[in-house]
Amino acid sequence: MKKLFIVILLSFTNLYLFGQNKNINLQLSKIKWTGKEITTKTHYGSLKFTSGNILFENDEIVGGEFIVDMLSLINEDLTGGSKDYLENHLRSEDFFSVEEYPNSSLKITSIKKIDREKYDVTGDLTIKGITKSTNFILSMNNEGATVEMVFDRSKFGVKHRSSSFFSNLGDKLIYDDIELEVSLYF
Repeated sequence: MKKLFIVILLSFTNLYLFGQNKNINLQLSKIKWTGKEITTKTHYGSLKFTSGNILFENDEIVGGEFIVDMLSLINEDLTGGSKDYLENHLRSEDFFSVEEYPNSSLKITSIKKIDREKYDVTGDLTIKGITKSTNFILSMNNEGATVEMVFDRSKFGVKHRSSSFFSNLGDKLIYDDIELEVSLYF
């Protein structure tokens, strides 16, 4: 009985001292991406996680890390040959070079609690082997968390039809900002 008490006490001590690591449910968690062209054409789709976790201490988020499977990139607004063409193009060297860079990642570097359920999060976002700091709001809910964030693709070497690299694109311009809606389930 004494040994059982010591094991339980050590378990709680480790949880208190080192925090609680919550892994995301890889089947339910996903990322919705949206990209826009100057012609008001919008494309959207999804990506899946390879892994992900959030670290809690005293019921407060203190860290986390997420790996995204770039090979899972799909388009959801087109069908048939147009869908296949866009998916292959987004996976190519013109965009995200998924054969060379099959994973993207985000590592939380700092967090500031806004209120009971919202956190102002800063993290290192890595795409195509390039790491840049990014900032977003993470909102906790009963099932997990949600994030809405925007990243500038040109900062990660994604040049295709970007005004950051080319001029006089006219109606061929694709905006640099990619919007992400992230749903995390534990």
